[in-house]
Amino acid sequence: MRGELARELERVEIADEHGARKRAWSLAQQAFAEREPTPPRSRLPWIAAGAIAFAALATAFASPPGRAVIDRVREVVGVQQAAPALFSSPAPGRVLVSSSSGTWVVQANGSKRRLGDWQQASWSPFGRFVVTAGGNELAAVEPGGAVRWTLARPRPRAPSWGGSRTDTRIAYVEGRSLRVVAGDGTGDRASCKKAVSPVAPAWQPGSRRILAVATRSGAVAVYAVDTCRVVWHSRSGGAPAKLEWSSDGRRLLVLVSRGLRVYDTRGRVVAEDDPSDGTFDADATFVPGGHRVVVIRVHGSQSDVFSLASGRSLFHVVGTLGQIVPSPSGRWLLVTWPAADQWIFVRTNGRGIRAVSNIVEQFEAASFPKVEGWAP
Repeated sequence: MRGELARELERVEIADEHGARKRAWSLAQQAFAEREPTPPRSRLPWIAAGAIAFAALATAFASPPGRAVIDRVREVVGVQQAAPALFSSPAPGRVLVSSSSGTWVVQANGSKRRLGDWQQASWSPFGRFVVTAGGNELAAVEPGGAVRWTLARPRPRAPSWGGSRTDTRIAYVEGRSLRVVAGDGTGDRASCKKAVSPVAPAWQPGSRRILAVATRSGAVAVYAVDTCRVVWHSRSGGAPAKLEWSSDGRRLLVLVSRGLRVYDTRGRVVAEDDPSDGTFDADATFVPGGHRVVVIRVHGSQSDVFSLASGRSLFHVVGTLGQIVPSPSGRWLLVTWPAADQWIFVRTNGRGIRAVSNIVEQFEAASFPKVEGWAP
């Protein structure tokens, strides 16, 4: 794939290429002449020169001919021979998607239904309902589109639905406050007076009481929400970007700005990933049915879907991957590639991929949509 991309780029005619090269070189020489003295081994002058050269090229590309070059580059980014639309998914289940046009449910056969104008959403336990948030409204919606109830609240965010088949609760963030409402829309109240971040809270599977939240201090707190008793509390560190329990509720994954930590039910770190040398974890998830963690690692212009347990790369691209979402069976991963406008389905054993293009168009979106979950 990398060789084909390189050959394509070599054939691209860049508008005013010679002039852009001269302008970039002139700016680089000027930057080098004005540089501060540095130790012999420092690479900073070269980095600065490269950044300025890149800026000059970017200016050249901003012209109409330059934009045409960018469009041509986009054509050769992504998995080749990808399907032009999502005709079907490789695994059973329904995918929940939020885009600028609203919230959608995608069936395994490729059919889609738009639920409404909401911007955020989450599945209920077992995929019976969807909780949505947008504007000044929280709502419970059936996957077929029927609205069960709505609740007017100022800019609700990050809804999360947990509990059993017969007793559920929804947690969401309003401003800096955590709020909890019953699954039937009653009893809405502020819960556990602590400033929380806008990261979606995470209910321990099967429980309507135990909830993990990210705090403004950069820590993670696990509460018994009925009493606001703190079950355990992590140390402050990198600001959490995602909280996710394993399917058995015995592990909590916390994704931070450049790595991740996995905690047990007593708050002890049992696994962590702290990439170095410019590598960072863009997203991570548990594979259902166990404690196996897969991550998207980004290093420069390259990305890997990486299994922490085996130390093996399941999928590699030149480009920046976005999200990773497991199928309910745990046999497939849905990986998003915004720059290529693609969804990539990767087998968790690393032995197969399927790619779908034109994702933005299929969800009538102005930008690449977010995958909110994959339910049975």
